[in-house]
Amino acid sequence: MSRGATRPHRVKRGWLRWTWRTLTSMRTAVILLLLLALAAIPGSLFPQRNVATDPAAVQQFFARNPGLAPWLDRLGLFDVYAAPWFAAIYVLLLVSMTGCVLPRSLRLWRAVRSAPPAAPRNLARMEEHHSWPAGREPAAVLADAARHLRRRRFRVVVTDTEVRAERGYLREVGNLAFHLSLLVLLVGVAVGKLVGFEGRVAVAEGGTFANDRSQYDVFTPSAWTDVDDLVPLTFRLDSFDVEYQTRGTNPGQPRTFDAQLSYRRGDDPTQRRATVRPNEPLDVDETKFFLTGNGYAPLVTVRDGRGEVVFTGPVLFLPLDGNNTSEGVVKAPDAQPAQLAFEGLFLPTADVGPQGPYSMFPDALDPQLFLTAWTGDLGMGDGVPQSVFALDRDGLTQVRAGDEPFSRALSVGETMTLPDGQGSLTFDGVSRFANFQIAYDPGKEIALVAAVLVLVGLTLSLLVRRRRLWVRVTPTPAGGLVEVAGHSLTRRPPAVAEITALVAAVRDTDGPRPPTQEERAR
Repeated sequence: MSRGATRPHRVKRGWLRWTWRTLTSMRTAVILLLLLALAAIPGSLFPQRNVATDPAAVQQFFARNPGLAPWLDRLGLFDVYAAPWFAAIYVLLLVSMTGCVLPRSLRLWRAVRSAPPAAPRNLARMEEHHSWPAGREPAAVLADAARHLRRRRFRVVVTDTEVRAERGYLREVGNLAFHLSLLVLLVGVAVGKLVGFEGRVAVAEGGTFANDRSQYDVFTPSAWTDVDDLVPLTFRLDSFDVEYQTRGTNPGQPRTFDAQLSYRRGDDPTQRRATVRPNEPLDVDETKFFLTGNGYAPLVTVRDGRGEVVFTGPVLFLPLDGNNTSEGVVKAPDAQPAQLAFEGLFLPTADVGPQGPYSMFPDALDPQLFLTAWTGDLGMGDGVPQSVFALDRDGLTQVRAGDEPFSRALSVGETMTLPDGQGSLTFDGVSRFANFQIAYDPGKEIALVAAVLVLVGLTLSLLVRRRRLWVRVTPTPAGGLVEVAGHSLTRRPPAVAEITALVAAVRDTDGPRPPTQEERAR
C-alpha cells in the first residue's frame, strides 16, 4: 500500500484521538457538569409530570397558558429529567468523567504507594533549610533522623548519605476517594433512573392495594424496569389519623398524619402492621411507600329508579384548599333506567357565606355534601379513561326541579331523592383516604454512600498537608556537613515546627544548635 493511501487512516485516527482526549479532559467534564446543572433549572421553574405532591400542576399550567404550554411541551420542559437532551448531557458527562477519573485515580493510587523521592541537589533552595558541621559519623546522624521521623509517622527511606521522609499521603487517599466517589455517584443515579420506577395510588380507609401495575393510579417505569417482577405485597389502610392545631397562631395547621397499615409479603401468611408518616415510609425490599397527601372520602349509597342499590362505599374527593374544601363526583353506571351521576363539594366543617358554601376548618366537625345530579350516558363503556374526580357532561342532562337545577345540601344520614322517582343518594358517613407515592430506586443507597465519600474525600484533600523532609550528610574535608530542609506539596507553607523538632533531635547529639535562616539574615 502506498504512503498516500495510509494518510487518510492516520488523519482519521488523529481526529478520533483528539476527540477522545477533549471529551475526557477535566475542563470538558466541568463544562458538562455546569451544563447539566443549567439543564436542570427548567425542572424547578416549570411543573413536572408524575410529581406526587401536585399531580395536576401540568394540566393547570396548560389551562392558564394555552399558547405557551404546547411549545414548552415539545421541548420536553414538563418532563425535564426524562427528556432526550437531558439524557444526552448526562451520558456525555458519565463518559467524560469515566475517561477523566479512572486514569487520574490510577496516578493517585501510584502516588499513595510511592516512596519519598531523593533530595534535590541544592537543598539550600528548599524551605526552612538548616545546615551545620557534622560532629559524628554520618550513619549515626542519619539513624537518629530516621528514628525521629518514624516516631512521627513519616514514611522513611534511608540511604548511605540521606534520609527521605514524607507524610500526608492521606491527602492523596482523599483525592482518590473524591474522584472515584464522584463517578460512583453518577453511576448510582443512572442505575436508579434506568431500573427503578415511581407510581401513585390513593387508598380509602378500609381499602386494599396489591403491588401490581394494574392497581396504580399512575405508574411510571424506567427503561429497564421489569414490571412483571414487582415486590409481591398487599396492604390494607386500616385507618388514617390526622390531628389539627386548634389553638395558637395557626389554627387548622396539621400536626400529625398517621396511616395505619396491615400488610403481607408475597405468599407469607403472616400479617404485619406498620405506621406510615411523612418522611417515614414503609420499606419492603427497597420498594418504599411514602405518604404524600390525604383527603376525605364520603360514604354514600346510590339507588336507581327501581330502588336497587347500584353503588355503596367511599368516594374520593379532591382537596382544593387548606380547609379541605373538596370536590368530587359520584358515578353510578349500573343505574336503571338511566345512569346517574352526582357532582359537587364536600365541606368537613360547613358554612355558607356571601360567596357560597365553604369549609371553616379542615377537620370533620360539621361535614356536609353539596351536590347536583345528572342523568344520561356516562360514557364509561367506550373504553376511554376518565378521571374519578371529574365528570364528562357530554351526553348528560342535569336533573331539574321545575326551572331550577336540582341540588341539595346533605348532612350525615340524610338522603337526596331525585324528582320523578329517578333515584336517590344517601350520605352515610365520612372516611378518609391517603395518597401514597411508591418508588423503587436501587441506586439511591449507592448515590448516598458515594455522596458521603465525596464530602469525606474533599475534606481530607483540603485539610491534610502533604510534605517532605530530607536530612543529608555530605562529606567535606572538615568531616561532613549536615543539611535539613522541607518542602510542602500544597499551597500552604511547610510545618516549621516539624522541621525545628527534626533539627533539634539531630543536633542534640551532634553539636551546637545551627542558626535559622532568619538568624542568618540578621
